[in-house]
Amino acid sequence: QVLTPMRRNELGADNLNVVLQEALNPRGTHVERFGRKYREGDRVMQIRNNYDKEVFNGDIGRIVNVDPEDQNLVVNFDGRRIRFDFSELDELIHAYACSIHKSQGSEYPAVVILITTQHFKLLQRNLLYTGITRGRKLVCLVGSSKAVHIAIKNNEIRLRRTGLRERLAT
Repeated sequence: QVLTPMRRNELGADNLNVVLQEALNPRGTHVERFGRKYREGDRVMQIRNNYDKEVFNGDIGRIVNVDPEDQNLVVNFDGRRIRFDFSELDELIHAYACSIHKSQGSEYPAVVILITTQHFKLLQRNLLYTGITRGRKLVCLVGSSKAVHIAIKNNEIRLRRTGLRERLAT
């Protein structure tokens, strides 16, 4: 699994998914929706809970069938085949790469973590720790040692102003 601190920019998950899809799954039956090509064989992630289909935010599966005639596709989520109408494809994003934040709670046999100074705003020790602990057997850091050192040194936890205390008081 490829992990990156950000979704946007050249080394963000959105762009990496386009590049990795072209390299790993360039051909096959597909449908284009919401600016994405969904192909048979693509690795995808559910991005919101769907209680009717019993698939939840963060679930990863593989597209096993695209049917342009019936306007749907089937995703295999751990042996469960779930059908999505083309109008529901906004619930799925490609999962060749994902943000470290989105990977929280998941574990993969191997992870490749992109870490560069391009990600300066997000380089923090806890983010790097989260990425590294997603890998069960293998973790590979790709980028610059300078970025790794910046992340390790940055142990500041930003104060978040959520208004939670005030909401709980009412």
